[in-house]
Amino acid sequence: MRLQVSKSKNAASFYVVKSVYDKGKRTNKVVEKLGTYEELKTKLNGKDPYEWAKEYVEELNRREKEGHEPDVIARYSPYKRIEKDERHCFNGGYLFLQQIYHKLGLHKICKDISRKYKFNFDLNSILSRLIYCRILFPLSKLATFEESKKFIEQPNFHLHQIYRALEYLAKETDFIQSSLYENSLRISKRNTGVLYYDCTNYFFEIEEDGKKQYGPSKEHKPNPIIQMGLFMDGDGLPLAFSINRGNMNEQLTLKPLEKKILSDFGLSKFIICTDAGLSSEDNRRFNDKDDRAFITTQSIKKLKGHLKKWALASTGWRLPGSEKIYDISELDEMIEKANDRDKEKLRTKVFYKERWIKENGLEQKLIVTYSIKYRDYMRKIRKCQIEHALKTIDNNPASIKKFRQNDYKRFIHKTNCTADGEVAEKEIYSIDTDLIKKEEAFDGFYGVCTNLDDDVSEIIKVNSRRWEIEECFRIMKSEFKARPVYLSNEDRIEAHFITCFISLIIYRFLEKRLHEEFTCHEIISELQEMNFKEIKGEGYEPIYTRTDFTDALHEAFGFHTDYQIVTTKEMKKIIKTTKGK
Repeated sequence: MRLQVSKSKNAASFYVVKSVYDKGKRTNKVVEKLGTYEELKTKLNGKDPYEWAKEYVEELNRREKEGHEPDVIARYSPYKRIEKDERHCFNGGYLFLQQIYHKLGLHKICKDISRKYKFNFDLNSILSRLIYCRILFPLSKLATFEESKKFIEQPNFHLHQIYRALEYLAKETDFIQSSLYENSLRISKRNTGVLYYDCTNYFFEIEEDGKKQYGPSKEHKPNPIIQMGLFMDGDGLPLAFSINRGNMNEQLTLKPLEKKILSDFGLSKFIICTDAGLSSEDNRRFNDKDDRAFITTQSIKKLKGHLKKWALASTGWRLPGSEKIYDISELDEMIEKANDRDKEKLRTKVFYKERWIKENGLEQKLIVTYSIKYRDYMRKIRKCQIEHALKTIDNNPASIKKFRQNDYKRFIHKTNCTADGEVAEKEIYSIDTDLIKKEEAFDGFYGVCTNLDDDVSEIIKVNSRRWEIEECFRIMKSEFKARPVYLSNEDRIEAHFITCFISLIIYRFLEKRLHEEFTCHEIISELQEMNFKEIKGEGYEPIYTRTDFTDALHEAFGFHTDYQIVTTKEMKKIIKTTKGK
């Protein structure tokens, strides 16, 4: 900054000015108007205005070097039109994602891939924008290219280079996953003692081809689908994924990916936790050797007769940490006699029974739990389904013909003959009370099988966290809009899912940084709203609302963007900080 004196016939005006660059051209910017010579002379009680102004500018420069920049004075004209096609609003929420991206070493992974294939575009810039946009503004690849211009740092690549980059990302999917795991160990401990596995599918808006095949869709849509298998560690952080044919039995997807983890990740001792749909005998046997073990959901309905009878018997139940034996048929009477405080305690208690079983040479422990609260929840759901079924019988019987396995329509019984055995002129619909009674017999019961001889409460605790992997799929499908998929080339499809997978890892680390105090919707929506108005030559004015979330975010990441203005110099420092420079 320097002093500038503007002289006219009647007065001399004093200004503090500095040189700035606007569109690559150097120009002078007024920082502060100090006043005229006469005004300052009166104000300074006779002190020389020239000497005072020089000392004042020197003090400003000294304070600026110490990090105390002067207040910004922006001048706007009500008569000057804004430049055409010039962007003034930029998103800065991505900066927090960028810090995690660089801490995970993804820029170095991109550098290794670039060195291997020797292409001339910036893979790191492309991948980072694909990920930031997948979390904040999930759209097509074309729209992502346009959306990336909303960020403070502008893209340095072209649209066609995004599609080229997808090919290389697909080729290096395994390398990216193993490198990500290795790099993540440097910033956080990974709980690999327990690994959760689940499988879901994504539908396409194009015809089947290659891995895109017609199969049983989770969304029950008549579209070609592709399957995604996902491993998650014991703390809810994604570990590895694989893409499989849509018509492939999901039970066959576990072993190939697990073998990759064993070979590429250097892991050998862990417990695999899955749901009933993936708990084939072959998968259990695979994890019943070396230092591996399994905990898997067991359908009580599919148990052999004598085991089912034992599981549903009212006697022989315990509470964790107690030797007392309970009869669960007496619980309702106990609850009725108890006071309000004890009633709620009894409702939430989880009773259990256990036994070892051996079938086809495989020895495993069968644990069955029972909860009044879980029983009442299942009955509440069924009651709503029955009410829906009754409305359908009355208002829309034509829709009853087709239904899914757990659809409310399963309770509707169709009769095609009269009580005398004659063929009825019309189909008669009623509620299937026999089916309701059969299902009620299993209310409140939950089965688990394991080859571990650990305490039952610990096994139940491990199994109870399976909801987190289901939440991972929900985030990818709903928040990241990973479906429907419009890509057709298999390498681009693979690349699409690797970007979704990396986005999920970065998002999960962000949750951990914030101590899991905010919902997914709060995190993403507030990052989307963290916009800044660029003041040319001065810096960026935050135009978002400061909240408890933004305070927690800045505290967790060690930098602030919530001052009245973030100067250009300070914003450059922040950007360098997020990149670990």
